[in-house]
Amino acid sequence: MSVFDHPENAIPDGVVAGFIDAEDGRRLRVARWVPAASRDRGTVCIFQGRAEFIEKYFETVRDLIARGYAVATFDWRGQGGSERPFANRMRGHVDDFGEFALDLDAFMTQVVLSSCPPPYYALAHSTGGLVLLQNSMAMRTRFRRYVLAAPFLGLGQWGVSEPTAKVLAAVISGIGLGRLYVPGGKSHSIHLEPFEGNRLTGDEHRYMRNRHLIETLPELSIGAPTVGWLRAALKAAGMVTAVDFAERLRIPTLIVASSSDRVVSTRATEHFALSSKNCYLVLISGAQHELLQEREAYREQFWAAFDSFIPGS
Repeated sequence: MSVFDHPENAIPDGVVAGFIDAEDGRRLRVARWVPAASRDRGTVCIFQGRAEFIEKYFETVRDLIARGYAVATFDWRGQGGSERPFANRMRGHVDDFGEFALDLDAFMTQVVLSSCPPPYYALAHSTGGLVLLQNSMAMRTRFRRYVLAAPFLGLGQWGVSEPTAKVLAAVISGIGLGRLYVPGGKSHSIHLEPFEGNRLTGDEHRYMRNRHLIETLPELSIGAPTVGWLRAALKAAGMVTAVDFAERLRIPTLIVASSSDRVVSTRATEHFALSSKNCYLVLISGAQHELLQEREAYREQFWAAFDSFIPGS
């Protein structure tokens, strides 16, 4: 199996999983579900955040199948079951977010357009949302609508301002040390940190479920981002949050943000949404970064917003 079962996290029925190659040869792990009843509603494509993996979204896959959608997803290069760039598999790194565009194109061409029923909708979390926005011009004929959960459009509360982080990342990368972990970054998965004080979710059951997945399947995990990854991410976020970019967004987009998010900047998200005529914002009070892994009361608010926006007219 190219996807893994777990007693607390069973594989949704009907999975078709395997591997594809991006244009530059990077091997990507993919999975899809196309129930017969889904063919009239279309396909929702799930785009993960950094350090995530297909198995983490099995609950979301079941939620979407119950709504009548087919589902397709994959692991970005450098994480989950996709190819890693270094012998040290825990070092998640890219030199430029343009590399993720290759993953996106391969997934859409080789999996979604070839094997999944239209129309197509995107559901992206965190870094996945940034990649989708960065490539929105190329995706405008492929996706009918975007739903972005807590997209990474700026740094959250990390003890350093974003301008300072940009300068430090540029300097450190410039002297050839971009593949080091960010200062204070650890070589183990963030999912292995204690639940108390975590930055991801207030739901202990879902947090521990994801922790048990990593403990059982450590090969799916990565450590902290590298300095080079951070530099590339902030550069991409700067491009997307420029005023003229938001004005050019043509894909109707719903952003669902969290008021208690410390990972990404909710303020930057609000500013982006207000700058675009095609963007709608829902702010869930009290929720943390991982809305789809949050307490049921927050998840219900997310799905209410999703259901009112997808499929749309």
